[in-house]
Order: sequence, then structure tokens, then C-alpha cells
Amino acid sequence: LASFLNSLTVATMKLVIIAGLAGTLQALAFSPSSTPINSVRPTSQLQAEATTRGEFLSTAAVAAIASAGVVTPIQPAYARGRATLEAAYDRYSPRIIDGGKFYKGQLYGAISKGDWKSIETATAEPPKKSKEDRLLQDGGIAKRAAQAGGFSDSRVLTAMDLFAATFSESSISPKTKALKAEVDKLREVVEGLNKAARISLGEEKAGGGLFGMGSKAPSKGELTKEVKDLYVKGGNAYNQYVFIANEGLPVQLEKIPFL
Repeated sequence: LASFLNSLTVATMKLVIIAGLAGTLQALAFSPSSTPINSVRPTSQLQAEATTRGEFLSTAAVAAIASAGVVTPIQPAYARGRATLEAAYDRYSPRIIDGGKFYKGQLYGAISKGDWKSIETATAEPPKKSKEDRLLQDGGIAKRAAQAGGFSDSRVLTAMDLFAATFSESSISPKTKALKAEVDKLREVVEGLNKAARISLGEEKAGGGLFGMGSKAPSKGELTKEVKDLYVKGGNAYNQYVFIANEGLPVQLEKIPFL
């Protein structure tokens, strides 16, 4: 996956996508899937679709350039002042950034190879606290945290939720609501990826019309297509979150990078 959204000016927002995976495979690219609140209104949008495993690995992503946008930046909203925002950024942004790196690196690799066990591990929650954990000085917090998947709710999405809350004061701000909406999408993606992996590994049975496939158990091909679609959806949601979060950040804080 390559870097995207290298520059954003008042008049023009350019999305730049560079294909490349191991020198031969072309990576999926992501773009904000909807217009952020009070921000750029693009004239076109990138639409990423993966219909077969071959297309997922070989089809070049389409770059969409949005120009002549009307910009009204979201005004910064700090929970308890600038110092609080900076403290929250220092605390949560490393987990958000590391999660993004994992998403476009290890998780992409696992999905492109159909490595179901790695997909399950990447999205797994840490085990519940055990009796042994209670005997540890920290109650087993560090041990359990290390067992959380590289793009799990506990490791990444909770940090995104908490950072989003920083942009509200006495009431929930539009910016916080917009950020949390993207986290909700990511939560659905993570749960869907984990469930699909568990079904493929025979650790869980499909039922209730999983993924809109009816009552019968989905085939490996159907599960493969589903995780690819979920991956694209998650990439869009992550980048949309970053786009909104970066608006109005103090200049001394480094922008969170896109996938």
C-alpha cells in the first residue's frame, strides 16, 4: 500500500496512489469514502472493488483527484484545553499510527495470501483475566495487552475512540461524532474479519445468513471475497478518520499518516 493524500490546499486536494507489493503485486489504495463535516466537497471519489482473489492481487487501484473544493475547516474543539489535546495525542496516536502500519502491512499480507490463522490472530481480543493474572503486580494488564491482535479493538480501536472524545467539551461535538462513526465501521470490519477467519478454520459455525450469504455455510471462495471487501471498507474508514482528526490539529502536532 502506498502513501496517499500528499497535499491538501484550499483549492485542490490530490490523492496520490502508488502501486506496489513485493515489486510485482499492486496494492489496494484507500480514500475517504464520504465528505468530512464542513470540509472539502470533492468532485469525484475513488471506488475500490475486489471481486475475485486474482483481482484483489493484480488490479491497479484507481486514483481520484478532487479539485475546486470549497473549504471551511472544522474548528478545533478541545476537551479541556490545548494541553489536554496534546496529552491525548501523545498517549493515543502511537497506537493509532502503529495500527495503520499493521493494517497495510501484516494484515494485508495475511489477506492476500489467504492466511486465515494470521487474520484471526491479527483481529483477536486478549483472553479474559485469569487467576494467575490476578497474582501479578499489575493484575496481568501488560501480559494481556501483549496478546491483543495487531489491529484489534483493544489495541487500536479503543485508542481511536478515546482520541475522538478529546475533541468534545461538555457535549459531544460534531467532530467527535464523525470520528466515532468511522470507528464503528472499523469495529464491524474487525469483527467480520475475525468471524470469517474462525469459520474458515472450522472454529465457528456460520449461521443466520452470515454476510448475506443465506443460511448455508459459506464456501472458502465466498469467505475470501468477503474479507477482501471488508479490508477495503476498513481502509476507507481508517483514512476518513485520519482526514477528520488531522483538521485543526495544532501545528506542533504531527499529522497522523494515511494508509
